[in-house]
Amino acid sequence: MSQLVEHHSHKAARILDSVRELVADHGVRKVTVSEIAVAAGVGKGTVYLYWPTKEDLILGLFARELLAFLDEVIARITADPAAVRPRHLAPLLLRTGLRSPLARRLATRDADLLRLLTQQAGDRELFDRTQPSALCEAVMPILRRHGLIRQDRPLADQSYAMHAVLVGFGSSLSHPDSAPPSPGDPGGLLADAVALLLEPAAEPAGQAVTAAADETVAVFRRTRDAVLNIIDRSQTLQR
Repeated sequence: MSQLVEHHSHKAARILDSVRELVADHGVRKVTVSEIAVAAGVGKGTVYLYWPTKEDLILGLFARELLAFLDEVIARITADPAAVRPRHLAPLLLRTGLRSPLARRLATRDADLLRLLTQQAGDRELFDRTQPSALCEAVMPILRRHGLIRQDRPLADQSYAMHAVLVGFGSSLSHPDSAPPSPGDPGGLLADAVALLLEPAAEPAGQAVTAAADETVAVFRRTRDAVLNIIDRSQTLQR
């Protein structure tokens, strides 16, 4: 398995924190390396010491945020296999993902950030694999095979439905002003919607839940390895 090679530098950490805030507030196009350097309290040359271009820096930051997302999801499912049930998995994926400022930018359809993340074939493949549609296509067959989703509708329809629910709730959470007011907890509403839409009436056996959790974690671990490779490629200094 790939191992994350990080910069052991407080300067690099400050650069990453600064670009995260600047991109979240202003978007990719308006942020310059000079502004990043000033915000981080370092010289412009120091930024280039760690990342060859602004694009590499932002790509590396996005990959780190994606890595944090994957690590949390893997840890949650590993600690509690029941987290793989659709009613729990959907809120877990959405809430964990939207903690990332760059993920929230993507939810607003930031064209510049989207273009940067998909500009290279390898990066495009990784980005595509982390989208709701790809996660549904990878995970839903596992859940169905182990009886965690209903058998009375085509799997393709169920994957489409899960994708639509995740995207819809994600958009509403990212743009609360555009959604109708509700006194309910969005995560609870999402859990109820997914359970009614996809889950069978009978409780799944514990052994089936554990097996589905193990296979789902394996899917996320493979994506995690690909993310580590992106981080390594984005860096100028490897140690």
